[in-house]
Amino acid sequence: MVQITLPDGSQREFPGPVTVAEVAQSIGTGLARAALGGRVTQAGGEPRLVDTSYRIEQDVQLGIVTAKDADGLDLIRHSTAHLLAYAVKELFPDAQVTIGPVIDNGFYYDFSYKRPFTPEDLQAIEKKMAELAKKDEQVTREEWRRDDAVTFFKGIGEDYKAEIISSIPQDQIISLYREGKFIDLCRGPHVPSTGKLKVFKLMKVAGAYWRGDSNNEMLQRIYGTAWATKEDQDAYLHMLEEAERRDHRKLGRELDLFHMQEEGPGLIFWHPKGWTLWQQVEQYMRAVFRDNGYQEVKAPQILDLSLWKKTGHWDNYRENMFTTESENRVYGLKPMNCPGHVQIFNAGLHSYRDLPLRYGEFGQCHRNEPSGSLHGMMRVRGFTQDDGHVFCTEDQLQDECAAFTALLQKVYADFGFTDVLYKVATRPEKRIGDDAVWDKAEEALMESLRRTGCEFEISPGEGAFYGPKIEYTLKDAIGRHWQCGTIQVDFSMPVRLGAEYVDANDQRRAPVMLHRAILGSLERFIGMLIENHAGAMPSWLAPVQAVVCCISEPAADYAEEIAQSLKKQGFRVESDLRGEKITYKIREHSLQKVPYILVVGEKERQAGAVAVRGRGGLDLGVMPLADFSARLAQEVAERRGQPSPQPPSQQ
Repeated sequence: MVQITLPDGSQREFPGPVTVAEVAQSIGTGLARAALGGRVTQAGGEPRLVDTSYRIEQDVQLGIVTAKDADGLDLIRHSTAHLLAYAVKELFPDAQVTIGPVIDNGFYYDFSYKRPFTPEDLQAIEKKMAELAKKDEQVTREEWRRDDAVTFFKGIGEDYKAEIISSIPQDQIISLYREGKFIDLCRGPHVPSTGKLKVFKLMKVAGAYWRGDSNNEMLQRIYGTAWATKEDQDAYLHMLEEAERRDHRKLGRELDLFHMQEEGPGLIFWHPKGWTLWQQVEQYMRAVFRDNGYQEVKAPQILDLSLWKKTGHWDNYRENMFTTESENRVYGLKPMNCPGHVQIFNAGLHSYRDLPLRYGEFGQCHRNEPSGSLHGMMRVRGFTQDDGHVFCTEDQLQDECAAFTALLQKVYADFGFTDVLYKVATRPEKRIGDDAVWDKAEEALMESLRRTGCEFEISPGEGAFYGPKIEYTLKDAIGRHWQCGTIQVDFSMPVRLGAEYVDANDQRRAPVMLHRAILGSLERFIGMLIENHAGAMPSWLAPVQAVVCCISEPAADYAEEIAQSLKKQGFRVESDLRGEKITYKIREHSLQKVPYILVVGEKERQAGAVAVRGRGGLDLGVMPLADFSARLAQEVAERRGQPSPQPPSQQ
């Protein structure tokens, strides 16, 4: 007898071995039709994803995987990658297939072909995929000996596939999947038939070196997306359109905020408006430092290599570090601020009464990121962190971590982000410190989140080499996730660098060091802000908060008087005194996403008032300048987002 335990705890018995498909059928025909695979867990083992044809020969726990499950979506995407390869081989028999994995929101497959694929080719391939899916051909798993598979793929001209198989140990049995006339190497699992693949779209073609080595042939990588429902795919495609419209690189040029150029790869040239935005973010965070017990410090940009060896960075991070030499000494351009802060801590003798001691720095760092990974402000080589380090006792650890999470939540809310995800990244394989220290550090982070009522996930092996961390991820206006803040518990670096304090028993002890950042890279965070707000920054952050436009030349002096009055009140205001038509001026400043446009003519001058237009064509009417000033001041004080039609007294 074989006993199957289902997710709801119920059990089913079968007289002998049974397939996942047969179990699904025994539960109901609807489930059998929807089944894409199974999630099998043997006693004492981890869950394993399998085909519906998988034969169960002993007692197991079994979950039937459908398109509603995350695993089901992965099965759909993995199988659609094979469908793509099948269609390419049907249309272009001379093309060679290589690899085709699942990626976020889709899949890709790499091909070797004698000419570049065109947009017309992609349309033809997608049409052929739909035809093959409609045939509903069964997808079957076969197990072969390695050498037989090598011989087979060489025989059909698939040299890349033969090379992949040749790298597998000789005595290993490998799995192939067959659908119609197409067969491919894959460990699986896959959907039971091509008819399960109903919603997909090919997105683009890009270049990719074979095995990621620039010395090898450049292959053609076809990207696609696949979903369980058309509604899901339509929502995703709409999100991509929105993402393109909000692209910070495009908006950076249009709004005259910044640019990047070949002579400074991964580095940013800030324009006046962009630097004004930067300053608003930095000054806000400087107040956060001040109001939460941080002392602002500044450490050197370069430090002798001997220090980076002591910290462990040279052994664990050297490939990401820039170095320079002077007078036969080698220096490292700092990729992180922590060693400098330890040196500041070590410059004096500290008592336990001084702790926790919190240092903060807007520290400029440089990391030698691969050129292929650079992406606007989101991935750069030179960046500034709102970096902080807390030196505390073990007894203070929980309180410090919990207080940091609460502070971070408030900061994110002020910038317009209220949806935060929490992950605890645990010890990586390459690390310093013994397991007992890591146990203590990991538990401290988890307990601090429990105390603040935050649900969290575990990211095994994703911690820094010197300690575990909490990663704080934000969800933006169109549903994308951005990992920003972090707090890391470090028992090792203070010991390595000789940091000490005197405890209540006059004994010298190493403090615990917390590495923390709320925004992380300011460059990246500002890029996120630009995209989240589609360039229409909240009035408290906007580089230009208002523009005063004169309708005609006689009103120019009054317009300038209004602008100067607002500037003296601390607002960021410009005047537009050009002889252009007022409709032209309004359109131009609207495209620049200025929160308020103040229009003045002879009538407004005589009344000592301004006609106010809010962003998005919002007509707020004519009001005394004092009323507008109060309105804008309240928005800035409350860090409110968009202009609204209500006067301040009603908000």
